[in-house]
Amino acid sequence: MKASETSGTTGGNSGTSDSNTNNTGAKTAIAGCAEDALAVSATKEPPDSKEARHLLITVQNVGNVKCNLYRYPHIRLGADAQTTVPVIEDSDPDPGKPVTIAPGEEAYAALLVSGGARDEYEAKSITLRLQGPKVGSDDSGPIDVTMPVKTLYADDGQLVTYWTTASGFALDFIMSK
Repeated sequence: MKASETSGTTGGNSGTSDSNTNNTGAKTAIAGCAEDALAVSATKEPPDSKEARHLLITVQNVGNVKCNLYRYPHIRLGADAQTTVPVIEDSDPDPGKPVTIAPGEEAYAALLVSGGARDEYEAKSITLRLQGPKVGSDDSGPIDVTMPVKTLYADDGQLVTYWTTASGFALDFIMSK
């Protein structure tokens, strides 16, 4: 697949945290995004860069209803990754609130693959899990993200941002690193 194509797995499910008002005035809960309602991709930033140090993870709601993304994606680079990528705490655009995406809308998280630290390794896969409404919980199975290049050269300086609907906002946190 090309970097512009999307990939994801099916399954999923969710909790609730937010609500909307329907046309009768009653509040309806917005569920967490289900894996099968999302198209997921990763692109190099900038797109013409030789290295793939900065990635933009994009999820598009391909379902029929609004859904919530909680906090940030739990990402693992490579099949042998020992832990998930740490988050940049300052990158939360609206602390404590989920990012809600309507059908057709996108949300983004920026990923710093190598921060210039030690222990570089080759990663041939990107896997993410969506968080649930409870802090630290996983709300999905592993979602395989299409690689923007054949091999990523990652190190222990990896970082990821919180979900946001503004790609530039997410990228601001990693592009200077």
